[in-house]
Amino acid sequence: MFKFMLASSNAHKAQELQQIFSDAPFTISAAPEKLAVVEDGKSYYENAFKKAQTYFAHYKTPVVADDSGLEVDALPGELGIHSARFGGAEASDQAKVELLLQRMAHFTNPSQRLAHYTCVLCFYFAPEEVYFFTGELRGHLALQAQGTSGFGYDPIFIPAELDPDTLAMHEAWKQQNSHRTRAAQSALAFLRERIAKS
Repeated sequence: MFKFMLASSNAHKAQELQQIFSDAPFTISAAPEKLAVVEDGKSYYENAFKKAQTYFAHYKTPVVADDSGLEVDALPGELGIHSARFGGAEASDQAKVELLLQRMAHFTNPSQRLAHYTCVLCFYFAPEEVYFFTGELRGHLALQAQGTSGFGYDPIFIPAELDPDTLAMHEAWKQQNSHRTRAAQSALAFLRERIAKS
């Protein structure tokens, strides 16, 4: 079985990706330890690549890296690739959600609260062989947090397909339809063929 290392020591994220790729001819495991990566790229692609490159150079094994974020139309440039650091690098998920609700308080119409999640997966086989796959999930922001599953901004993100429910209210649906799942699905057929040749 072909093996990828996740460019993160986050066991939860590794488990989520492994579930998404449960029928794939490869496994994904969390890195033994977190490496310092300066995520100063100007796009999800650049940051995913920097993470993959750093972990590959250190562990000398094929790597998958993820960079994702929440884009809010009314706050251009404030979240996106900076989503994890919105409100400060040490801010909790709850603190980020509360800050975002405050920043959006004067936008009350759903059409003013449009947002979408984006995920870029970088599969780094070797320095000369790197592939990217992208997934999106569109919707809008709720007026208040609802639901207890998921993480990050899920309690206030309402996917268009679930309106008026938030992503944090439908864990099973998220596993099948998240931005990360959609990026993975776009990668799967290609990766099956690529790995079969190795």
